[in-house]
Amino acid sequence: MTKRALVCYCVDVDGCAIWINTQDGSKANASNISRGIFGANVGLERLLKFFGQHDVKATFFTKNGLHGYTHERASLLTEDQQRKVMAKSIEVYKDFTGKHPRGWAAPYWDVSPVSMQIMEDFGIEYDHSLMHHDCQPYYASDVGESVVHTDYSEDPDTWMVPMKQHRVTKVVKIPANWDVDDWPPLNPAPGRAGSHGFVNPRDVQQVWEDQFSYLYEEYDTFVYCISIHPQVSGKSKVMPMHQRFMEFLKKHDGVEFVPAEFVCDEFKAGRISGATFQMGV
Repeated sequence: MTKRALVCYCVDVDGCAIWINTQDGSKANASNISRGIFGANVGLERLLKFFGQHDVKATFFTKNGLHGYTHERASLLTEDQQRKVMAKSIEVYKDFTGKHPRGWAAPYWDVSPVSMQIMEDFGIEYDHSLMHHDCQPYYASDVGESVVHTDYSEDPDTWMVPMKQHRVTKVVKIPANWDVDDWPPLNPAPGRAGSHGFVNPRDVQQVWEDQFSYLYEEYDTFVYCISIHPQVSGKSKVMPMHQRFMEFLKKHDGVEFVPAEFVCDEFKAGRISGATFQMGV
């Protein structure tokens, strides 16, 4: 059976936005802002050169898809706030590109109970945020109010109930995976949970290669999404890792470097079987 490995480089062009939004209302740190400036200028230029050298069609969230306005956590916003952020983001996107955005990646991969409905309402075709599967696209379920949250102040009988059956939406999910994300292991961010920052890039490369090797062995067709950020992957210590990893990928037959919207179209057309899930009762 011919192998088909669809490799998606998903680039979150956060720039200064992630540092302007300090999450706790404190003032932005000028040193952190400078990291965003590095990413939007130096790091992005290095990645574009790298993609050009290897003929990679990457997905840029803020160019090919949306990624919030100031990297807002959807779960902390009201539905009205989420809709306003989505509307403004689409407005800015259309001003720059003349097109309606097709995709969205939740900042921090933080999704609220109404995010799926909002994407449907605004005509977003695919999302790169959830993790039902690590290598297959699927139609997103609308979690909505299908779960009862555990409230320790209440009697246990209030939360010891099954999940409800989810409504399947029209939004295609391009799988997200923290294990193939450059930010946690390679970007120091004091005070921000999950950001170690000082992992040896060769160790990160080994993790990425091991995951790809397993999927290549187990699946005839699969999607391998690599989530990166210019202010992280554009560093001089990380770019050589990407070069080595690219050489590893190119040793495998059937590897295609494609944008996320290509995966969305292939899945909708039935050329990728993807995955389905039974959840709730």
